[in-house]
Amino acid sequence: AVGDAHVIALARTEGGLTELDDEIRSATGESATLVPLDVKDGDGLDRLAAAIYDRWKKLDILVANAATLGPISPLAHVEVDHWDHLIAVNITATWRVIRAMDPLLRASNAGRVVMLSSSVAQSPRAYWGPYALTKAAVDCMGRTYAAEVATTPVKVNLFNPGPTRTKMRATAMPGEDPETLPPPEAPAEKIVEMCLPSFTDSGRIYEFKTRTLKSFQPPV
Repeated sequence: AVGDAHVIALARTEGGLTELDDEIRSATGESATLVPLDVKDGDGLDRLAAAIYDRWKKLDILVANAATLGPISPLAHVEVDHWDHLIAVNITATWRVIRAMDPLLRASNAGRVVMLSSSVAQSPRAYWGPYALTKAAVDCMGRTYAAEVATTPVKVNLFNPGPTRTKMRATAMPGEDPETLPPPEAPAEKIVEMCLPSFTDSGRIYEFKTRTLKSFQPPV
């Protein structure tokens, strides 16, 4: 929470939401709006958008961070249900969020969208195919949306946090010492900066590991 921003936090379970709310209360003295909702529930996302409109009439910031790692496996060995779940969470749900929140973002005089990317989206590696291709799709989605809102005040960017001390990273790289990685709070500070009205770039990607804001290379 920054300034007079009010946080609307969405997650599948209430445990993490409650912990986040406690942190926000401790830091700001204000509470967040907690929404225990599975991102695969597209109709639920539509209802959430309607509720936001009824109360605030707009949405100033959207951080699209929901994702699942899926199996680290050869493409030919991935179970169909695992594949379908990965597509549903990482691609379809992200699109449903944009679809639901687009009118609210356009109603803001400085709508900001940050979509979480990954290094494997640009540099595929063996056995990471399922996750990599979904994050590549998110990259394309973000760039497309940025182009579509280019004549509006809405700015859309991608953010690659790089290796970070998270449960997902520990699952993917169990032999890695987590203490060698930055905590999530480090990239989060930059994400907050990218959500401010003063951040006016759009259609770009920020690489946290190298601290660089990059433009995508145009096709040859």
